[in-house]
Amino acid sequence: MVVPPNSDVASEAARRRTFAIISHPDAGKTTLTEKFLLYAGAVQEAGAVRARAGRRAATSDWMELEKQRGISISSTVLQFPYRGHTFNLLDTPGHRDFSEDTYRVLAAVDSVVMVLDTAKGIEAQTLKLFQVCRSRNLPVITFFNKYDRPGRDPLELLDEVEEQIGLKPTPVTWPVGIPGDFRGVIDRRTGDFIRFVRTAHGAELSPEEIVNPDEAASTEGTAWSAALDGCSLLDAIGANLDVETFLAGITTPVFVGSALTNFGIRMLLDAVVDLAPAPEPRADVNDNERPIDSPFSAFVFKIQANMDPNHRDRLAFARVCSGKFERGMDATCHRSRRLVGTKYATTAFGNDRETIETAFPGDIIGLINANDLRIGDSLYADDAVEFPAVPRFEPEVFATARPLDSGRFKQFRKGLAQLDEEGVVQVLRDPDLGDSDPILAAVGALQLEVFAHRLAGEFNAPIEVRPTVYQAIRLTDKASIDRLRAIGGIRILKRSDEALVALFENKFRLQRLLADEPELTLTPILAG
Repeated sequence: MVVPPNSDVASEAARRRTFAIISHPDAGKTTLTEKFLLYAGAVQEAGAVRARAGRRAATSDWMELEKQRGISISSTVLQFPYRGHTFNLLDTPGHRDFSEDTYRVLAAVDSVVMVLDTAKGIEAQTLKLFQVCRSRNLPVITFFNKYDRPGRDPLELLDEVEEQIGLKPTPVTWPVGIPGDFRGVIDRRTGDFIRFVRTAHGAELSPEEIVNPDEAASTEGTAWSAALDGCSLLDAIGANLDVETFLAGITTPVFVGSALTNFGIRMLLDAVVDLAPAPEPRADVNDNERPIDSPFSAFVFKIQANMDPNHRDRLAFARVCSGKFERGMDATCHRSRRLVGTKYATTAFGNDRETIETAFPGDIIGLINANDLRIGDSLYADDAVEFPAVPRFEPEVFATARPLDSGRFKQFRKGLAQLDEEGVVQVLRDPDLGDSDPILAAVGALQLEVFAHRLAGEFNAPIEVRPTVYQAIRLTDKASIDRLRAIGGIRILKRSDEALVALFENKFRLQRLLADEPELTLTPILAG
């Protein structure tokens, strides 16, 4: 998007909406992302029809393994205009095994769209992510998807959202008809009935036919009466849209529709403009807020290499927190105190890129080949600032990695370092052995599969991955390691950030140590 020269930082920030879409796998998150792009005019044909022969893959699923498996593996940044605003949409992995990548994204957004499958509701695999949104007081807009298919009663889903996540749902649109016999929605703000009209394969915009209540009563019969009864019940319990409590992370506006058939998409997009917050001052490590119009600052929340196989480059994605970013400007990394190259700055649209000259609070910038940057780094111009670190999830799966061809050890070592920096897995090394016998630590087994796939495909270093006996991990320190090594069944390793960790073959031994020897440093690795 072209930005006027010398534009005011505060007014440009007010036009930004930076948000993530989260869901359980197969709830329709990536399809919804594609339909957002379709309705905003960013693509001409929705990628959700990718399953039909000869069609392209989803814009947001650019990685080869994503196309093979049909799931989102890596978060994706998509910037596009809508209604005079600039949207920075971050499509996230839905599978629990990639929760850590999603959590990093949640640290970089101002609001969230939560997609629930009407038939399944909230599923255990991703409940933790929804609860993270709640704990961070992120404003959440909820979308009940797939209402054109058989599913559960919407009142039951509202109860589930409130009980399991702790957000009070306030439906903005309410369905006419039961799941699988979807007639349309009532906009509770206006009383209008918007009739559901199917489109061929969902590749084109869905017509929005507004019908007056008298005609709706005549044509929809008992479905209309039941919907009015539902609206009356919601009015009686006070489940009405309240922007103040939504922004405070207390209530969640609810919309109903079908991403596959495009119904309800425009209303959801409009809600992001009208309800979701613009960027606000962000607190630093000392809990002091940095004003939006103060000098440029940002923090790195994602590292991604080899998005363009032809160039084999490395992108550091940074969320702009304050000030105006100008390509080529001097910016300093707080951790290293070194200048960061900003000459090759891009905006992202999946794996497509475009050089940008300026960016404002809320925007996501990609810095190409800024090789010294790490996830969590703070960047600034003029006034120094350090933002809180991006926390990690605690690994639950541990494995060894060994190159199948000893002649490819150099490539193996390079891939090991690169994928560790990206956060694909955590690579743990024995200080005495270096890269010859690393342990891979991951939230889930699919991370290990991605790791092996990318080492083979991007670094030409096929590996053998073998499970280990380890069951638990804790951060430790030099004062504790002699005692831990003496106990047995515990291995001391080092992360790439030089932190010492203890791996336990037995969870019960860990619990006993915590009880019997509290003087030992055994700190959980938890997302905060």
